[in-house]
Amino acid sequence: MDEILSVKNLDVTFDTYAGVVQAVRNVSFDLKKGETLAVVGESGSGKSVMSKSIMGLIPEPPGKISGEYIKYKDEDILKYNKKKLRKLRGSEISIVFQDPMSSLNPTMTVKNQIIEGILTHSKISKKEAVGRAIEILGSVGIHEPEKRINQYPHQFSGGMQQRVVIAMALACDPEILIADEPTTALDVTVQAQVIDLFKKIQKERGTSIIFITHDLGVVANIADRVAVMYAGKIVEIGKVEEIFYNPQHPYTKGLLKAMPNLEHSHDTLISIPGSPPNLMNPPEGDAFAIRNKAPLKIDFLYNPPMFEVTETHHAATWLLHEKVSKAVEDEVEEIFESDKDEEVRSEKKIGSNKLLEVKGLKQHFNKGQKNEVRAVDGVSFEIYEGETFGLVGESGCGKSTTGRNLVNLYQSTEGEIHFKGKSLAEKNKLELHKQMQMIFQDPYSSLNPRWTVEDIIAEGMDIHGLYQNKKERREKVKALLETVGLNSEHATRYPHEFSGGQRQRIGIARALAVEPEFIVADEPISALDVSIQAQIINLLKKLQNENALTYLFIAHDLSMVKHISDRIGVMYKGRLVEVADSDELFENPLHPYTQSLLGAIPVPDPRNEKNRSKEEDIAWEKVKDPGQMREVTPGHFVSCTEKEMEAYRQEQVEGKGVEWIEDSK
Repeated sequence: MDEILSVKNLDVTFDTYAGVVQAVRNVSFDLKKGETLAVVGESGSGKSVMSKSIMGLIPEPPGKISGEYIKYKDEDILKYNKKKLRKLRGSEISIVFQDPMSSLNPTMTVKNQIIEGILTHSKISKKEAVGRAIEILGSVGIHEPEKRINQYPHQFSGGMQQRVVIAMALACDPEILIADEPTTALDVTVQAQVIDLFKKIQKERGTSIIFITHDLGVVANIADRVAVMYAGKIVEIGKVEEIFYNPQHPYTKGLLKAMPNLEHSHDTLISIPGSPPNLMNPPEGDAFAIRNKAPLKIDFLYNPPMFEVTETHHAATWLLHEKVSKAVEDEVEEIFESDKDEEVRSEKKIGSNKLLEVKGLKQHFNKGQKNEVRAVDGVSFEIYEGETFGLVGESGCGKSTTGRNLVNLYQSTEGEIHFKGKSLAEKNKLELHKQMQMIFQDPYSSLNPRWTVEDIIAEGMDIHGLYQNKKERREKVKALLETVGLNSEHATRYPHEFSGGQRQRIGIARALAVEPEFIVADEPISALDVSIQAQIINLLKKLQNENALTYLFIAHDLSMVKHISDRIGVMYKGRLVEVADSDELFENPLHPYTQSLLGAIPVPDPRNEKNRSKEEDIAWEKVKDPGQMREVTPGHFVSCTEKEMEAYRQEQVEGKGVEWIEDSK
């Protein structure tokens, strides 16, 4: 394959009030025609800044792009003027951003947003542009595009909005498509559809793709080559098989080890200790040395160059230097492998008493009106003392609404919620909020930006009077910060001074401050990198064992849910369709929807991903609402009978639609 893009010694800096941030440092790579290059790394590693600099999207000032060259079709983009850059964007190189809703104009129809680029870069009539837009919208999997093109962004689901953004990026048939975390906020089924769409685009159009993500399962599925970034540099680059099966850089090894394994349940996930360095003052040597479990002395003194492993595989680590003996390499490898010795599941104590019992819970919005939304529609389950109950399902299925009902943030439309044997309606609200707490999905929007960390954490303590004086208040806050892995000095800082993972730890400390018995964790890891996810999951499990906590853990990352949960409930359209022990659900899923969810989980194994047969999409909108849950085997409940499941299997074989018998005997 010929190179369509070549980047040499790229540097990107930002002038801030505190100093100059070296966001991208001496980055070089090539992109071949028709290939997908995945770029992985933690938040702040420079992935997005690097990709935006290719299109000249870095505002100057405060940003500054420099380097030897960014060659596109043998022309140096660094030498382009503003007019030439505008012509390049959209027509030659397009970008798909992470959040589709913030990328779409809510006041414009989808039609006007797509044809805007077409009319800018093509000399065709508006009528022809609309025809082209309808064709593209259909090609990205939106049904009835001629009708939906006149709708507004809010009338599309999250997955459909992402498809619209992809259609906009493809409108002028670009040679290169940059996808910046396009699946991070999507459910596993929608994520699988978007990944398949990118693969289809590449196959049909020969488009070159730079795919930025922190999900290694997605990388294994879609990438031809992988570039691993850390602290503004590419530390390893190679074919996808080389990176996954023969990683050389300690950081790459750490990322791969941090992924939970669906085949085994471990007591502790392997996380990367510490956090990335401050890029205002990057270290002299290898930026990863301080977090490396087995650093060499030279790692702290000199920055390693790129060493060749094979013709297609390169890594920046002193371990590849010819003077490093085989004995040293074996010793380092032994230290990394020793992590596996910790992977032994300890006996967890789950009480026999029901801490929480939910019967026929319903939460309807706009009740009785034409646009009534039945967010939760008859959910029943129980959670035992010391248990972690996982709740999974796609966006809009009612997971978060259920969680908010349990901590009394919503007044339920119908049904009963009993906590420690008493109805929530009978309990004192102040006492209830001391016993039940919630960890929210977005730690930044749930923390008051004008308050210090000490005031944020102590708010609940203030309300419930859990200290004698200010000194005791301060000491309790510092103890909580240390409990969640932060320093006592952090108490005087504000939320914007922390990373995403650190902010989530502050949210956990706030929830623990009133010494609750039950915590609802609502998507607490969805926006975090894989290594930070491992740290948070390990922390939640450690706190549960130390404080006898009970969790409702809501998430769409099924591999993490399996790792932390004792039992799992699967929700669809406001109802539970299956409940079982964690291992049982993954080994023997009975409901077709559960099978569809599990079949869509990306696995961090390129051979597995490429050879795995994906089940056909199920037309869920045609499926009737399921009936009551039935116990099929001890502890395993499902909302369809053996007769219905057999009918489903037969229909799948014959290629017909699925017909459900509602509440059949």
